[in-house]
Amino acid sequence: MSETAAAPSSQQEAADLVARTATAARAAQRSVAGARREVKDAGLRAMADHLVEAAPRILTANGADLERARAAGMRAGLVDRLALTPERIGAIADSLREIAGLPDPVGEIVDGRTLPNGLRVRRVRVPLGVVGMIYEARPNVTVDVAALTLKSGNAVVLRGGSAAEKTNAAIVDVLRGALSDAALPADLVATIDSAGRAGAAALMRARGLIDVLVPRGGAGLIRAVVEQSAVPVIETGSGNCHIYADASADVAAAVPIIVNAKTQRVGVCNAAETLLVHRDAAGALLPDAAAALWAGGVTLHADDAARALLAPAAAGSGHEDLLVPATEEDWATEYGSPDLAVRVVADLEEAVAHIARWSTGHTEAILTRDVACVNRFVAAVDSAAVMVNASTRFTDGGQLGLGAELGISTQKLHARGPMGLAALTTTQWIVEGDGHVRP
Repeated sequence: MSETAAAPSSQQEAADLVARTATAARAAQRSVAGARREVKDAGLRAMADHLVEAAPRILTANGADLERARAAGMRAGLVDRLALTPERIGAIADSLREIAGLPDPVGEIVDGRTLPNGLRVRRVRVPLGVVGMIYEARPNVTVDVAALTLKSGNAVVLRGGSAAEKTNAAIVDVLRGALSDAALPADLVATIDSAGRAGAAALMRARGLIDVLVPRGGAGLIRAVVEQSAVPVIETGSGNCHIYADASADVAAAVPIIVNAKTQRVGVCNAAETLLVHRDAAGALLPDAAAALWAGGVTLHADDAARALLAPAAAGSGHEDLLVPATEEDWATEYGSPDLAVRVVADLEEAVAHIARWSTGHTEAILTRDVACVNRFVAAVDSAAVMVNASTRFTDGGQLGLGAELGISTQKLHARGPMGLAALTTTQWIVEGDGHVRP
C-alpha cells in the first residue's frame, strides 16, 4: 500500500516516512534495474489501462481539488494545469503507450573501443536509481514521471503539493495497483504527500536515500529546492519565453505562431511571455497580432513605441483596457495568464541583448525569412531550446518525440531541455581484460 494514511505530526515523523519510502523504493528499483524491456513495457500498458478504467474515480478526486483551488483564488492558468478531463486522462494513457513503444535506454552502448593494450572498453547507460520529485499542481506529472522512471529502470518518490492532493493520491493508488497486477513492485512509485511541507524538507535532506531530486513548478519552488537541497538537483527553470519577430518576418505566418505561443495554454512554462518586434516590421505586424491576441482576451503590456502604434487600433476596437504601459517588472515576469509583454527593438542585436538580460533560459523563438538572422540568433541565444518560425509550445517531451518529460531542464550539466528517458540514466564504464595489470 502507498504510505498515505495519517499525516506525520513532526519533522522527525516526516523524515522517518521519507526514509521508509525511499528504502522501499531502493529495493524495488534494484529488482527492475536490469529488467527486460517487455517486462517494463507490460507495466506501462497496465498503467494506461488502469488509468482509463479508474477515470471516474480520478475525476471525482480532481473535482474536489478544483473546487478547493477556485475557492482559494488560484489563478486561472494554474487551475487549468490542475484540471483533468476524460480527454486529458485518455491523452495521458496514450502517452504511456507511446513510452512503451520507445527504445529502452538501459544497456545502450554510448561508446566503445579496444585500447592499444587490448583492454575492451565500453560506456553503457544505467539507471540513476531513486528519483525524488517535488512539484506543484500538475497531476499529469505524477503519471509522466512514474512512466519515465519505470521505463528507465528507476523508482520515484513523489511530493506533489497540497493543491492536487486528492488527485495525486488517487492516481498513485491506481499506478501502484497496475504495477502489482503486472507483477512489478508497487514501491517503484510512492508518495510522501501525507507528510506535507515537512515531507518536502525531509526529501531535500535525504542524501544517500534519494539519488537525484527534480523540482518542477514556479520560480519560488525551484529556487527553494536548489538552495536548500542536500540531494543533487536537476534544475528545471521557469519559463520567461520570448518571441522575436525580425524585419523579414512573414506577417501571415507570424501572427498564428504568436497567438498559439501565448494562448494555446497560458499557464504552461513554454507559453510565450514577451514579444519583441523589429522596428521595421512593427507597423505591419503589431496591429494584426494585437487584434488576434485581443480577440483571445490577452492584455498587452507594451513599451512606448508599441503602445503608440497600437493605441488607435485599441480605441477603434474597444480594447483600450487590454493595452497597458509596460514596466521593468513586465520584462521579468512569467505571467501564466493571458498577458503578454511587447517591445519594439531596433534590430536583432537589441533583441538578443533583451533576451540575455531577462530570459530564464527556457525557450526563445525567432520569426524570420533571413537565414543569416537565424544563424546569428541560434548562436547568440543561450537557452535550452530555440524555435525557428515555430511556436514556443513545441518545447515539450511529447511533442519532440520523447513520449513524455520529467521536466524541462534549464541547467547545462547532465541534461538540458525536455528530459526524457535518456536524461534518467547515467553511464557506467565497463572494462574487460585478459589478465591485464597496469605497468
